[in-house]
Amino acid sequence: MQKKLGTFDSVHLLVGGMIGSAIFSLSGLTIYLAGPASILSWILGALILFAYGLQTAELASRYPHSGGVFTFPALLLGKTREQGKLWGWISAWAYLFGCIAGAAFSAIYIGIYLSVAFPFFSTLQVPLALIAVLFSGILNGLRFRITGRTTTFLTLFLAGTLIVYAAAVFTGGSWNPALFKPFFSQGSGGATGFFDALPLAMVAYGAIVALSFLVGEVENPNKTIPKAMAIAMAVVLVLYLFVLVATLGLVSSGYLEANAGMRYIPLYAAASFVPSLSFLTPLISISAVLALLTTMIVTMALAARTLQASSENGVLAPFLAKENAKSGAAIPATIVITLVTGFFSAIPQLTNLLINLGALCNVIVVAIVCLTVLAERKQHPTLEQGYFRAPGGKALPLITLVVLVATYIPGVLQGGWQLWAATALYYVIGMVLYVLRRKAA
Repeated sequence: MQKKLGTFDSVHLLVGGMIGSAIFSLSGLTIYLAGPASILSWILGALILFAYGLQTAELASRYPHSGGVFTFPALLLGKTREQGKLWGWISAWAYLFGCIAGAAFSAIYIGIYLSVAFPFFSTLQVPLALIAVLFSGILNGLRFRITGRTTTFLTLFLAGTLIVYAAAVFTGGSWNPALFKPFFSQGSGGATGFFDALPLAMVAYGAIVALSFLVGEVENPNKTIPKAMAIAMAVVLVLYLFVLVATLGLVSSGYLEANAGMRYIPLYAAASFVPSLSFLTPLISISAVLALLTTMIVTMALAARTLQASSENGVLAPFLAKENAKSGAAIPATIVITLVTGFFSAIPQLTNLLINLGALCNVIVVAIVCLTVLAERKQHPTLEQGYFRAPGGKALPLITLVVLVATYIPGVLQGGWQLWAATALYYVIGMVLYVLRRKAA
């Protein structure tokens, strides 16, 4: 058996999961929508996801079983065990696509970053994306520890790269504080653009729940998970703000409006404004690829654990729960996740649909988790010694639910009929699988 995750490993898993696709790609869209006020989007996003993370930590403390996105609702929602399983499956099915969409999005942008930095790869975006998916799948199949020495070095390298980038921008002589005026009305979204950019910023912190959903692998989860969440969120937020302020002094929303291709590679765009530091552009591209790979490994691992938990609870075929005797990895579940992620990664034209459908699935998961927290507190109105409880009482899950739904829904509503058709089809497939399995059982 592998050693369980202590505080250091847990912090480093969360930091590695959060330093990924969002800061290297989606930060450009937040600047385009909100201009300098995008800074508020990233601060608010961190606070909202931290509150959500603490609620999942509370559930993990009470029910320390990995695959919590299925397990928590299955244990607490519904009047019967069968109803609980259905709630668990609705939550897990949404979470699965959220993970797959995040991994596929990361794979697609690995191809984009490499093709921009190294023209040799300009015609190889799809093959590069598929290689990234296969590489991540193999590492998960080998039960590669995201907290091992290699990834410790990788996380430190990525954090160091962002610090070097920001420091180089501030001292390069091109950084212009005048670009911060006007603060609120500069972006394409106008004075409320920072609110429109909030869902994109929140994507950056999605990995904050990784420990709660892998709680079975965490040592002393009652203390380790909330402590690791607080440390990791503080570290990542400070680092992100440092990078954002540096970028905003070179790249305005007007520039991104005139150069649409740069919206997904804002750090690369900013580095190109400092010609005296030519090393920055390839460094940013390489770091972005490594960060995206780290995100892919984490999200694909979480998706595989969710499939495994669903299988162990009888919702999916038993073979998906089988583990390799040597590595302990759920090989069949990992193969399924790798194949599905590879399919979406091979169709970059679906990027916008992936983002919107992934966002809608995240709303579903968050709503179910908030309801699960309320159910858990109803069952256990007083906090017994040895368990963790998120602060804020019953108001916290209710406020979290209202804020997250209010934040995501406007963008979801603008997704058009294609988004709703894709969502309906996705859930029809999920319900068919559920019914067929229940009949077989």
